[in-house]
Order: sequence, then structure tokens, then C-alpha cells
Amino acid sequence: MSVALFVSDLHLCPTRPAIVRLFLDFLADQAATADALYILGDMFDYWAGDDNLAEPFNTSISNALKALAGRGTQLFFIRGNRDFLIGADFARASGMTLLDEPYLATIADVPTLLLHGDILCSDDTAYQEFRREVRQTAWRAAFLGRPLPERQAQIEALRERSEQAKRGKSDALMDVNAGAVSDLLRTYGYPRLIHGHTHRPGQHQHRVDGYPCERWVLGDWYEKGSYLICDERGCRALPLPPSKA
Repeated sequence: MSVALFVSDLHLCPTRPAIVRLFLDFLADQAATADALYILGDMFDYWAGDDNLAEPFNTSISNALKALAGRGTQLFFIRGNRDFLIGADFARASGMTLLDEPYLATIADVPTLLLHGDILCSDDTAYQEFRREVRQTAWRAAFLGRPLPERQAQIEALRERSEQAKRGKSDALMDVNAGAVSDLLRTYGYPRLIHGHTHRPGQHQHRVDGYPCERWVLGDWYEKGSYLICDERGCRALPLPPSKA
């Protein structure tokens, strides 16, 4: 039986050691028994560029992923809004395959569309404009050409402005747009859809042009961990036990 696991929105950082330990336990336990692990963005709280891979915390995460890949689990990563600057160097060091979104995979014989999820929040036009800007090749090249400390300081400033902006936005504005979901499902032939980003885990049923479609939203790891398992029996969301440490 082919088994695939899915996680997103881990937001790993040194100041949240309990969640980091939980993720390392997950890699050594549940993920080690799976055929594939898909990380659908925001693995890190932020990523300033692959030249920061030598930082001890980042190296520890990369090494743990590489160890999992060495045990035979295939690793796939889709960039999120917090770590869209992850590049080929980090992927190579971690034994991961980078996927462009949206990515159509076949999971246990079911066509399954994978993405981080922020592109579905189309009602938030200010965010979407910002997203388009920073995903441009020219913007990335210019930003990554600056010194690492300068990049880190700018990211911290952007994060603070983002948090302030969120406080003035409604929950509906920051959730997915139903039309955007339908358009995406239609474009890719009405597959199953798995994404994160909204921090609103759950299973949703959609009917698009008469076709029944299943959408799974992954949970964040701010206070606890969870993952989605998909195999020949379908998909199930499961909580993680507390860290063994």
C-alpha cells in the first residue's frame, strides 16, 4: 500500500523548541514509515536565502530531512509565503524535490492537486499584489543580492507590517475564495485538492460543474502538530502525540 503524508505551516524557528522537537520526532517516526512526505510550504517561520543554510538551526533541520530521505522516504516541498526563497541549494542538502505550484500528483491512484494555498485567498487583493511582486525573478535576484543581515532585517520589518495588517482584516478576507477554488479544480480536471496556509484545518466537499471534489486543509503547528495521511483507503487527518523530549 502506497502511503503519502502531508504537512504545512510548521513555522519552525529556534524560539519554538517544543514544536521543533515535535517535527524531528515526526520525521523519525511517522514519516519514516511513509513512501512520501509532502511539505506544502511555511516549513520555516521565514527564509532569507540558501546562503543562511550554514546557520546551526537551519543545518539541523536540513540534516534531519536528509536522514529521512536516506531511509527511503521521498521528500517533496512546495514553497510557502514565509519560505518562498528556499532554493536548489537547500533542497539538495535536504534530499528534497522542489515542486512548482499548483502541482498535480497521483496519490494512491487519485489525481491530487497540491499547493500552499495563499493564491486561493484572492479577496485579499493587497496581499495578492505583494505576492506577485516578490515572486518575480527580478525581485528575487535583487533581494538575494543584498547582504544576509540586511535581508533578515527587512524580512522582520515586513513580518511586523504583515501582522499589523492582519489585525485589520476580517476572517473571511483571509480565507479562500470559493470561486478561486472552483476555477482551480476546473482547470485541473476536478481533482482532490490539498493545501495549507489558512490555518483552518478540515475537509470540504465541493461540487464543480456537477463533479464532486474533495478539499483538505492542513493545520498549522503553532501549538500542536498534525498531518494528513493518504493511501488506498482515502485521506485522514491525524494529530501528533506530544514530543518525546
